[in-house]
Amino acid sequence: MKKKAVALALIGAMIFTTLVGCGSSNTTTDTSTNSSKKGNVTVTFIPKLTGNAFFESANKGAQKYSEQWGFKVDYEGDANASAASQVSVINKAVQQGTNAICLSSVDAAGVKDALKAAADAGVTVTTWDSDVDPSVRKVMVSQGTPEQLGQMLVQMGYDSLKERGKDPEKDAIKYCWHYSNATVTDQNSWQVEGEKYIKSKYPNWQNVAPDNYYSNQDAEQAISVGESILSAHSDIDLIICNDSTALPGQAQAAQNKGLTAKNVTITGFASPNSMKQYCNDGILTRWGLWDCGIQGAMGCYMAYYIASGNSVKVGDKIEIPTVGTVEVMPNSVLDPKADDSDTSSGVVLLPERTIFTKDNMNNYDF
Repeated sequence: MKKKAVALALIGAMIFTTLVGCGSSNTTTDTSTNSSKKGNVTVTFIPKLTGNAFFESANKGAQKYSEQWGFKVDYEGDANASAASQVSVINKAVQQGTNAICLSSVDAAGVKDALKAAADAGVTVTTWDSDVDPSVRKVMVSQGTPEQLGQMLVQMGYDSLKERGKDPEKDAIKYCWHYSNATVTDQNSWQVEGEKYIKSKYPNWQNVAPDNYYSNQDAEQAISVGESILSAHSDIDLIICNDSTALPGQAQAAQNKGLTAKNVTITGFASPNSMKQYCNDGILTRWGLWDCGIQGAMGCYMAYYIASGNSVKVGDKIEIPTVGTVEVMPNSVLDPKADDSDTSSGVVLLPERTIFTKDNMNNYDF
C-alpha cells in the first residue's frame, strides 16, 4: 500500500473512532481491532541505541509477544545514542510506510518535530522507557513514576552502604550520579526525585558533583568517566548509575582500579545479565530494573492497538492479551507540570520493579 493511502486510512480510522469511541472511564476497553487493519499493522520499535542489553532484551519481548498478537515489529535503531540518529530512523520508517512508531527517546526536544510530522502523516506514535512531549504521542508505557524510581535508586544505595558497615542515617555519605546525559527525560526525572528524597531523609549526605557525570550511553565512555569519578573522588562512598550503560561501565571502572563493594558502593539500573559477573566478582551487591521485555511488548501493543483504529483516552482500562488489564493515566503521573486537558494522551505504568542480588539474579535471563 502506498504511504499516502496508509496515512488517509489511518486518519479516517482515527476520526471515526474519536466520534464514536467514548466508553465509560470505569470500563474495560474492548481489545478487538478494526478487521481491515488487524494482522496488517507494522510497528517500528526504536531504542535509544542498538547493542545495549536492555534494549536488545526489550526487542526480544516485543518480537515474542507481537507474533502472538498478530502484528509485525520492525526493530530499527542506531549504535549511536543521538537525536539526529533517531530522527533519521523515524523519517525512514515514515517513508517506508510504517503504521506506528514506538520510541525510547534520547532527547525529547530533538525528536519532537520528526514525531509531529509522523503523526501528521497518520502514523500512530507511542513511547516507552523515555518519553517525549505528550502533544506528539498517544501513550507512554513507563517503568514507574519518577518518585518511585528515584527513591528506589537511593534505597538500593542505602541498603548497600549499610551492608558494608556504613551508617547512612548518621555518616556524611559522599555520593554522585553517573548516567547518560542531561537531555534524557526519564533518567533526569529519577535523579531529580532521588535528590529530593536524599535532602529530606539524609541531609548529611554530600553530593560531590552536583552537575552530575555523563557518559552519553557510550560503553567505552562509561568506563572512562567511571574511572575519572574514582580518581577525582578517592573517598567517594556511593555512585548511583540510573542508566543501563553507565552502571556496567562504572562497575568495570571500579574493577580496573582494583576496587570492590567493600571499598565503594555502586548501584543503579541495568539488565540482570549485564551485571551478574560483576556481582559474582564482588564489585556490587544490588541493582534494579523491571521486565523490559514486557515493557517493550506493551509499548508496541499500544501502538498497534491505536493504529488498528481504536481510540484511547485517560481513564480507559485496556486488556492486553497474556499481560493483563492496564489503565491509561494522566500525563501528570510522570510530570506534575503536564497539561492534562488533552485526555487523548496518557501514561500506562508497569506493575512492578525488581531489585537483583546474588540470591535472585539467576532467576532472570534478560
